[in-house]
Amino acid sequence: MTDYDTFARAYSAANETSLLNAWYCRPAMVDLAGDVTGREVLDAGCGSGPLCVDLRDRGAIVRGFDLSPAMVDLARERLGEETELLVADLGKPLPYDDQTFDVIVSSLALHYLEDWDAPLTELRRILRPGGRLVISVPHPAAYMFNYQDRDYFARTQYSEEFDFDGQSAVLTYWHRPLHAMTDAFTAAGFRIEVVSEPPWSPETPEDLLPPDLGDRTAFVCFLFFVLVAP
Repeated sequence: MTDYDTFARAYSAANETSLLNAWYCRPAMVDLAGDVTGREVLDAGCGSGPLCVDLRDRGAIVRGFDLSPAMVDLARERLGEETELLVADLGKPLPYDDQTFDVIVSSLALHYLEDWDAPLTELRRILRPGGRLVISVPHPAAYMFNYQDRDYFARTQYSEEFDFDGQSAVLTYWHRPLHAMTDAFTAAGFRIEVVSEPPWSPETPEDLLPPDLGDRTAFVCFLFFVLVAP
């Protein structure tokens, strides 16, 4: 289990302007969330709250939760006390009533969990009929490329070390193949509406992009899903 409390502020600072977060993942999540004006939106695994801010700025009524108390404190600094932000575990029953939300976003959170069945069932429970769950996870093809000696089809725990704003931290994830993801979505009662491999934002500063991309406008990094609750 990754303990974000030990490097929460460094992680948050690094991701404010990073290519993969600020210019790739968050814009894609906002775009896939659609029109959120006046909608009740939950950020499941909100971290320090940047996606909450983006959705609130687009008219959403936002709430969020995260497992890390330190991250939730940072989100409160960012969003203010008027936004409900809770410490809660995506892997356990959630503190919300049935059919509370129109949209749920969960960005780069599910891959920390070995079991997806219970979390997805909980998210389905708190979504209103017709509601949308927007998810981003590491692209399983990236795992296959980076760990060519491992079994792509095996659900596998692995760790990687990163530098966040000068602080070293180890993140531990669970890899699962694509079919295991989609099987979990449908088993929880969702209909898969969108599978997306989006480009980075056209506003991305050129100095953040790798120099060898040529004419490409996208890379294999994260995979995005829009799921609908019938």
